[in-house]
Amino acid sequence: MADSIDESKNVTVSDDDLENDSKGELIKLAGKLRDRRNDLNQMASERASKRDELNAKTREKVDEAQEHREKRDELNEQVQEHKEKRNELNAKANELFDEVEQLKNDLKLDEGKSIEELESEIEDLEFKQQTEVLSAEDERELIEKIEAKREKLQEKKEKLEHNDDLEGLKEEAEEVRAEASKHHQKVTELADEAQKHHNQMIEAYREADDIRDEADEMHEKFVEAQEAADRHHEDFVRVQKRLRELDKKEEEAERQEREEKEEAAREEAEEIYQKFKEGETLDTEDLMKLQKTGLL
Repeated sequence: MADSIDESKNVTVSDDDLENDSKGELIKLAGKLRDRRNDLNQMASERASKRDELNAKTREKVDEAQEHREKRDELNEQVQEHKEKRNELNAKANELFDEVEQLKNDLKLDEGKSIEELESEIEDLEFKQQTEVLSAEDERELIEKIEAKREKLQEKKEKLEHNDDLEGLKEEAEEVRAEASKHHQKVTELADEAQKHHNQMIEAYREADDIRDEADEMHEKFVEAQEAADRHHEDFVRVQKRLRELDKKEEEAERQEREEKEEAAREEAEEIYQKFKEGETLDTEDLMKLQKTGLL
């Protein structure tokens, strides 16, 4: 940042200086005022250029922030669109899964043990029948259990085989849920990107504020230099005005002196002319005086 003005280099003019200084002193003073004024004007010009440069950088940062704002808003709109689609698909998937559950309830597929459990139990009982030595009574009971479970297993399989709608509904529900997950993933990705642009926008605005502060400070420095230059110019004009007044006084004094000399010469010439008329002999110098005044 530019330094403050060196006050020791400034030139001051008092009313006493203007009134009492000689013409030569005033001419020197005017030169000092002019040189200091020019230096200060140059300083003000440099500070104005720096201020303008900083203001331009501020505008660039504001434009950059605005670009990030627009990109963030655009991404947030996309986020909202994907959210709405995700919610719509999740609602649809929930409806389909509810239909699956209702259909299963209607078919009573959830009552008792599942197909997998029945198959496992039948396998265990058959293994027991094949590997253990059982009494006739125990073996008969075991066979009855196996048959009973096979009947239940067959009944469940037949229900599934005769109801293709259930599997179709499940597949559709899962596909819709998967599609909703894709939109949710997109929501996450776009929201992250929008946040990045938001952070970049905030940073750009912060930098713009910092640069604007520098520009404002430089403007104050410019005003300081310009006002000092203006003061020196005003004092320069005052001194110049005083010099013109002194010139006029000198001219007036010279005019009066010249008139007085001319008047004295005219009076002297008239005296000489009077002597000439009275018959006195005139020397060369006297004749020249008469010629100068036009009396001869």
